[in-house]
Amino acid sequence: MMRRRYKRELYADRVGRIRELMPDACIGVDLIVGFPGEREEDFLETCRFITELDVSYLHVFTYSERPNTPAASMEGGVDVAERRRRNEVLRMISNKKKRHFYSRFIGQQRKVLFEHDSAAGRVSGFTDNYIKVDLELDDSWINKVGLAELTELAPDGRMVAKIACGVG
Repeated sequence: MMRRRYKRELYADRVGRIRELMPDACIGVDLIVGFPGEREEDFLETCRFITELDVSYLHVFTYSERPNTPAASMEGGVDVAERRRRNEVLRMISNKKKRHFYSRFIGQQRKVLFEHDSAAGRVSGFTDNYIKVDLELDDSWINKVGLAELTELAPDGRMVAKIACGVG
């Protein structure tokens, strides 16, 4: 109904192929929830499929009507409160997947591009496989690459790290 040019089997195959070639890749998936005609059974099937799919996190978007679009006049609209509920369920699945993916790398050293000051005396950045890290460093590290050891997963989902080697 959304006029996608692929089927979920092809999508799952592509994710599997990425995993074969790049086992440490952080794979994100965009999902729209609450599109007109999405029944509860459809939503539950999406949850099952995405739970079984070896991806790292989800970007979940709630469908909203836009004037002059084909979807705006489709039958089977999903109640706004139900859209929000479904969004929250998928976000919980995403958080679980992200924590599982991140936890695989605790104790490893990864290259990190330090991007911005997250708080006084701390910087954050992304590893070479897109894990967001938070470190106790000064802002002189911003826009530089260094080797960091991923030490723990904080309760809020951040990966805590410590510098393992100098910046280049």
